[in-house]
Amino acid sequence: MASYLVFKDLAIIIIAAKFFGILARKCKAPQVVGEIIAGLIIGPSVLGVVNQSDFLVQMAEIGVVLLMFSAGLETDLKELLKTGPVATLIACAGVFVPLVCGGLLYMAFYGVSPWGSEEFYKGIFMGVILTATSVSITVETLKEMGKLKGKIGTTILSAAIIDDIIGIIVLTFVIGLKNPESKPMMVVVNTLLFFVFAIVVGFVAYKIFKKVDARYPHTRRIPIAGLALCLIMSYIAEKYFGIADITGAYVAGIILCSIRDSDYIAEKMDINSYMLFGPVFFASIGLKTSINNLTGEIFIFSLAFVAVGLLSKVVGCGLISRLCGFKKIDCLKIGTGMMTRGEVALIVAQKGLSVGLLTPVYFTSVILLIIVSSVFTPILLKMLYTKDEAAPA
Repeated sequence: MASYLVFKDLAIIIIAAKFFGILARKCKAPQVVGEIIAGLIIGPSVLGVVNQSDFLVQMAEIGVVLLMFSAGLETDLKELLKTGPVATLIACAGVFVPLVCGGLLYMAFYGVSPWGSEEFYKGIFMGVILTATSVSITVETLKEMGKLKGKIGTTILSAAIIDDIIGIIVLTFVIGLKNPESKPMMVVVNTLLFFVFAIVVGFVAYKIFKKVDARYPHTRRIPIAGLALCLIMSYIAEKYFGIADITGAYVAGIILCSIRDSDYIAEKMDINSYMLFGPVFFASIGLKTSINNLTGEIFIFSLAFVAVGLLSKVVGCGLISRLCGFKKIDCLKIGTGMMTRGEVALIVAQKGLSVGLLTPVYFTSVILLIIVSSVFTPILLKMLYTKDEAAPA
């Protein structure tokens, strides 16, 4: 493909994403909903004017990394530490309930297979896919409503990050059970080592940035150096520890969230995200969707898979939130905020394809779950917050 063709694709994506984003806001829905629908319309499923390419995949990856970096920058560190233990409990429920429900759903459709059989592992793997939470769409929605820094927003963000780490550990264990040559315990060790590394590097980086910020306040070198830290942490997380790059980006944001110019860095990052990388990322979710190969049986399974995927997160996370003392409406907000699936679910599904735990025909179910959860979660969150604010004190 000629290199100049990407300019046409980017122009179409930006115009369509912004048009449908504005349309979504006019309809009282979050802007990201419009951007996802834009990707679906211009993608292979409807008009087919833009197709997924390696370049767009990489642009979308930068988009989600920048989004997570901004989320880290806007995090209230004191609130994060306060909600940490509760978020961990919520994340554990957000992994366990979908894992069990996904496995039971597969067995309900295709029968109970004996322990250790190929079909048994495939059933368990459908549950593993459901454990993933895509925090990026929820983050963008909460940012848009100005609710990211509150207790609920911080709890959702913390729980989603921990949720994905636990989900990746579960994925490694399931693959390890199927393949005795793999070493599931290594992922646990690598995860612990990464956070030890992040604490040490974070302390040093924080001290350096604090000194530079005091000497050269509100200068462009601060956001540039911050972006470099974000990209380096993302690279190191994936390359040397096997942790998702978005976790590295979020940690980089956390490192810098307490310096004086953290808001200034976030402001500069938002320009890049709003203008280019954000629309490409959210539109890419729609671009990945192809509904041409759906059969009746797979369609029914996909609908059940979506329903179980959404409800299992709401029930699992919501019940634990209630046990931790949250109000009913706040439990619904947390459960709903944890419903979204995105890049991590795709990574898990693609890993399943590569090791034979997922057949290609079920990839449609995963894509459908990502689309439905990505579209409905922002709408439901906005409705819950609006209802809560309208309720009498």
